[in-house]
Amino acid sequence: MKIGGLIKFSLIDFPGKIAAVIFVQGCNFRCPYCHNPELVDPKSYSALIHEEEVLDFLNKRRGQLGGVVITGGEPTLQLDLLPFSLNVKNMGYALKLDTNGSRPEVIQALIDQNVLDYIAMDIKAPFVKYFDVAGVDNFADNVKQSIEIIKDSALDYEFRTTFIPGLMTENDIVEIAEMIKGAKRYKLQLFNVDKKNILDDNLRGNAPSQEEIKQFEIIKKKYEKDFK
Repeated sequence: MKIGGLIKFSLIDFPGKIAAVIFVQGCNFRCPYCHNPELVDPKSYSALIHEEEVLDFLNKRRGQLGGVVITGGEPTLQLDLLPFSLNVKNMGYALKLDTNGSRPEVIQALIDQNVLDYIAMDIKAPFVKYFDVAGVDNFADNVKQSIEIIKDSALDYEFRTTFIPGLMTENDIVEIAEMIKGAKRYKLQLFNVDKKNILDDNLRGNAPSQEEIKQFEIIKKKYEKDFK
């Protein structure tokens, strides 16, 4: 595993769990608002953390931590994600995966091996806007497959979207809501221009106005859904 970062204690990244968060290096999307450029842009890569070091830490924290989150970057690009996940699961941890949904076959394999307890999948935009919002094209079929795999699973899960004023509209959220129709949870968050690191610094001039923030809160209230 190409591990680029580790948060040893988190109360916010895994619902209902005290968790460690593992950040993997490498991503096949180029979302301009990404706040982990050091995990996405090869020019910004930092030194890797040895996998054995992370596993040793997790082994020592058994009984103190309840869960582990694997995020990125994009975890499903990691060739040894499944064996690493099995190692973590065999320590007794609940495991959460954060993904962009670009590799449905990997998601399915993880589900089939019963290593996951929770999945959070980012829906970047309506399919026609994926290039504008995520910097990629030709992923529609993969994302569709991932949505259906996750919805059909017995796992806890959430879909989530970062709303970017100027790039997205309420109609985009309506389209996304239709894409994930029947989902148990959908979370919306507003693009945070104040993050220290952003992949595309040009977005720093796109801070949402007070009116746009108010409009987002209206959209959030209308379309965000929680478990029923």
